[in-house]
Amino acid sequence: MSMNLGPLFEPFEIHNLTLRNRVAMAPMTRNFSPQGVPGDNVVDYYRRRAEGGVGLLITEGTYVNHPAANGYPNVPAFFGDEALAGWKRVVDAVHEAGGAIFPQLWHVGAVRKEGTEPDPSVPGYSPSGLFAPGKSNGKAMSLEDIRDVIKAFGDAAQDARALGFDGVEIHGAHGYLLDQFLWEGTNQREDEYGGSLEKRLRFVVEIVEEVRHRVGPDFPIMLRFSQWKQQDYEAKLVNSPQELERFLKPLVEAGVDIFHASTRRFWEPEFEGSSLNLAGWTQKLSGKPAMSVGSVGLTEDFISGTFASKQDAVAQSGIDELVERMNNHEFELIAVGRALLQDPQWLLKVKEGRISEVAPFANKALTELY
Repeated sequence: MSMNLGPLFEPFEIHNLTLRNRVAMAPMTRNFSPQGVPGDNVVDYYRRRAEGGVGLLITEGTYVNHPAANGYPNVPAFFGDEALAGWKRVVDAVHEAGGAIFPQLWHVGAVRKEGTEPDPSVPGYSPSGLFAPGKSNGKAMSLEDIRDVIKAFGDAAQDARALGFDGVEIHGAHGYLLDQFLWEGTNQREDEYGGSLEKRLRFVVEIVEEVRHRVGPDFPIMLRFSQWKQQDYEAKLVNSPQELERFLKPLVEAGVDIFHASTRRFWEPEFEGSSLNLAGWTQKLSGKPAMSVGSVGLTEDFISGTFASKQDAVAQSGIDELVERMNNHEFELIAVGRALLQDPQWLLKVKEGRISEVAPFANKALTELY
């Protein structure tokens, strides 16, 4: 007997794009693209998720064309003839299977360490030369560096549209470069890109404006942001709905269509006095559709969530709560990570009530492309 998944399987429309359902595959770094080029195994990996019924696939982080953008081995680039040809094959495969796909455009900032490919001599770049509050790494960016990175995001977005992608996601979360500008702990600049919340936002706003300029008015732009950082799970960009509204308004004006509000557990309230999570507050305050994410638990022994650990293995939050929140239009889209990493047919099995066939997540899925 099929589960009543209600709004998860309603179509979603934004500009000229219609998704077949409200379920997205969350972006997850995979390290299977030598020299930055996605090959046949990567094409097949994304195709299988589209064949499994996922409405929107958000790619793993793809680094833009800046010398310091990459921070990890064998992650895919989003520039150069070979890499873009590989992504074209991914796009075509996903479309043939009925899915839609956005690339996640990424610059790691001060997470990068010297010795990392493609040029081991290049240090990390960041707003103030800080990996975390009080912890130095790499170089503080000049105004010319800032302009170069903004252009790199614009170039990547323009290429994404030319390749046939359905939109783009800009990675502004988890303590990477854009988030390092947003986070007061790593942005100690005294120029127009540092200081107040509005000034710390400027770099991200200018990236969104550049992307919008390059792709035109009808190409969806999604921005992923988070309160937590890989450097500090308890970090906060904003501490109240009023501050969140100040954060969101300039981004809406710059051209963001969808906010991907990254949390570690989707059921946890963001601010006292309300059950709304970060995506719920974001959608309410911005007037734009929001995507939630975080440990969507659908079986007794399963927790999905990009950064779950043993300490995070708390009681399951059921599908009923997810459906209720979406029925209440707290957020319009939900991203699922590890469940789809483990099993490309996960969504289809859940839809058809074949829960017993859903395998619990195993770390082996991180080392292979199922």
